[in-house]
Amino acid sequence: MSDQDGAPAGGGMHEWGLVADAALERVVVISPHLDDSVLSCGQFLSAHAGTTVVTVFSGIPEHYPDPPSRWSQLGGFTAGDDVVAARRAEDQRALHRLGATPRWLDFLESMFTEDDARPTAPQIAAVLGDVLDELDPTMVLAPFGLANPEHVVVHEASLLVRERGLSGPVEWVAYEDIAYNQIPGQLAWRVATLFKAAVWPTPVAMPVDPSPDAKRAAVAEYTSQVLALDADWSLWPRLDAPTPEQYWRLDAPPPGWEAMIDLV
Repeated sequence: MSDQDGAPAGGGMHEWGLVADAALERVVVISPHLDDSVLSCGQFLSAHAGTTVVTVFSGIPEHYPDPPSRWSQLGGFTAGDDVVAARRAEDQRALHRLGATPRWLDFLESMFTEDDARPTAPQIAAVLGDVLDELDPTMVLAPFGLANPEHVVVHEASLLVRERGLSGPVEWVAYEDIAYNQIPGQLAWRVATLFKAAVWPTPVAMPVDPSPDAKRAAVAEYTSQVLALDADWSLWPRLDAPTPEQYWRLDAPPPGWEAMIDLV
């Protein structure tokens, strides 16, 4: 569609949904767990070597539960195994394949701690904000935060950091959490929640590796997690979907469009 003079309609609409090259200079992906970045953003990572992946729940506990949690057992771990050390090694190998650099935070997954010791979004944001300031990204990819409570709290922490602001200009993009985005209603609920909060989620055409091969090879490095994910989620058919990765820009509504929020 165009105006009568042949110019793109909407005064700049031809740029909507696209990513400027400058925004891709220093990218940071925020990952809730040791595998989420590759599962949900592997084709993006494959196309952008040099990306840093900050994993929030990657701390090593002083003691592991005995017997191991159900998830650890699905991954093939037994009593006495250093689960997180093994998973960090998997993460190192997977990200190396994609030319990405891991940064592991010391927050413990819920299966390794008591309920009353689980970190809150402000606690995570305090640490995450300092790390992002150090890395000085031009773009941050954060999880949509669907279904899994640890994905949700990382999403909320990311929004707190976004609201606070970083030391330099940065573009914020949310990625859909595979396979939580396929739970009925979860994605729609998140989109509506952000829309009402005036953090409009808008689909963006992220430049990714069109071939899934590098991503599949990286995912396969998560030996323990593939076992668990395939058992619980039928992993590979989801990754083989034509468009498994989806990205949404998080930004204020266009000037003059704010009233649309009240229509929902």
